[in-house]
Amino acid sequence: MEDMLKKIRFRGIVNDIPLNYKFMLIYVFGILLPIIASNYLFMDRMSGLIKEREEQNLQISLGRARKDIHTMIDGGVAVSHALITDKLLSESMDRVYNGQLDFYNTFDEQLRHRMTSYIPVNNQIQRIGIYTDNPTIVSGGDYYYLGSSMKTSAWYRQWEKAGETLSVLAYRDQAANDRAATSSYFSVIEKMDYYNVDNSYKKLVRIDFYLNRFYDVIAREKSSLDLYLVNAENQIIVSTDDKYQGEVGSDYALFDTSKAADQDLHIVPIGNASYVKGWKLIGVPQETRVKQAMLSMKLYYGMLAGIITLVTSIFIYVMLRSYNYRVKRLSRHMQKVGNEKFDLINIDGGQDEIGHLIRNFNMMTAQIHSLINNVYKLEIQQRSQEAERIRAELNLLQSQMNPHFLFNTLNALLVVSTKNNYADVKDIIKDLSKLLRRLLNWKDDVVTLEEEMSFTVMYLGIEKFRFRDKFEFYIDISDEARQYRIPKMSIQQLAENACKHGIQAIEGLGYVKIKAEVVSERLRVVVSDNGKGMDKERLQEVLYHMRSKEESGESNIGIRNVYRRLELYYDDKVNFNLVSRIGEGTEVSFEIPLQLLEHQGKEGGRDNGI
Repeated sequence: MEDMLKKIRFRGIVNDIPLNYKFMLIYVFGILLPIIASNYLFMDRMSGLIKEREEQNLQISLGRARKDIHTMIDGGVAVSHALITDKLLSESMDRVYNGQLDFYNTFDEQLRHRMTSYIPVNNQIQRIGIYTDNPTIVSGGDYYYLGSSMKTSAWYRQWEKAGETLSVLAYRDQAANDRAATSSYFSVIEKMDYYNVDNSYKKLVRIDFYLNRFYDVIAREKSSLDLYLVNAENQIIVSTDDKYQGEVGSDYALFDTSKAADQDLHIVPIGNASYVKGWKLIGVPQETRVKQAMLSMKLYYGMLAGIITLVTSIFIYVMLRSYNYRVKRLSRHMQKVGNEKFDLINIDGGQDEIGHLIRNFNMMTAQIHSLINNVYKLEIQQRSQEAERIRAELNLLQSQMNPHFLFNTLNALLVVSTKNNYADVKDIIKDLSKLLRRLLNWKDDVVTLEEEMSFTVMYLGIEKFRFRDKFEFYIDISDEARQYRIPKMSIQQLAENACKHGIQAIEGLGYVKIKAEVVSERLRVVVSDNGKGMDKERLQEVLYHMRSKEESGESNIGIRNVYRRLELYYDDKVNFNLVSRIGEGTEVSFEIPLQLLEHQGKEGGRDNGI
């Protein structure tokens, strides 16, 4: 029982919440909070994945750099082994020469290119040198006498200190091209004792590397992490910082692990061989790279969450507005019904439950309003409608009587003209009667060219009666063109325009020529006159008003009507041309593709002289 009371109380509380607040609570707890929570969990997961991916990239970069450095060092060691096992080279260094000339001969024959042949296939090698304490050796080229001054040099003392036959050493020594300067060296030094005999001299192979080759390998990975090539004494030999390589006067700096204690160091040994024992490659991750990746990820998912929130907010707003607006309109109109105002709700109610409720309300309001309306108002409305209907019938009868009255008048004139033998007047009245009857009964919008020309000839006959000997017209219609159907009044208005604006203004004989033929799969119609013509300015003005879509009060409205009708029927596939010269006349022509025209399908006649 208590549970039922709690449910009823909770349901009552929910029902008391206004609609706006209900939708806001649905939005906050049903959409916004789940979006925030899911995005937070997703971003946390993605952060772990980004860190894992960056860690893998660092390991790949570190391994690639270590492999390349180890390959270059091993290449130098391989060249050194090849030299110490070169028996002819070893014997040449142990031989006692009878003066400089004897050594030079041996040098030219056997030793000159013995070192340089290894360099092209090992581009990391800068130079190769053989050092011996044989006093008969003349220093020069790649061969040097190992005297007391040479034994005090940095590289020799460091090799002796190492106590190994083969050593990989980094040191500072005199520059090869400037004895007063100090340069950085990275070398493989190995003792030539493979063919030791009793009278053997001390011999060493020194192979110097290009330090910039190692720097290029380290700098290549700079986008992922900062790399340091460190020797067994923890000295930085090469790094992404330029001060640790090149021409420098100070000693090598030590890698301070205490300063990098708060960073995630990646340390890998260069190799397992004894000559690189203690050498290592240290990678320091660039925090900015990881931070940038994290920032990009946060910005991306932040924008995504913002867009989703914005879209859902707009959606909730549209839904709420649709619901709330219609309910409020319905509530206001129900209050009006209480005040005896039966206004309908003139909105699109939709197809949902509220829409059905609005339509039922409108139906109910209309029925109540119709019951309240008195019979008197309904009778007045019915009588008014009956009067309008009778008035419309009278107008129709009157419009039908006017043409019959005109025809009866023309027939009366025709009878009088016949009795008095007025042949010209009789013929012109016949043509005028035919022309008017054709206008009244011509219901087709598209007629054959033959019908159009018959109508035009009747009109030109009337004009001939008007102008007498001052006017002639010529018709030239090919048989092939007669049965093609064109919009009615397309030629008559052009002929009327020629008579009205061209022929009427000249003194001598005026004529109108009409020619229709089929040319290149197109129906071509030309209407020309020898009237007063137009200058260029007037012609451009007529063409402008002809093509304008707005009505104008120009006198050449006939040309514009023909142009607009042809354009409406055949779009832009009609070629409509207007040519005129002052004092020479005007020519109007149009061409219509035959594929756009209908054909009557029977032979044309020759009525009315066409």
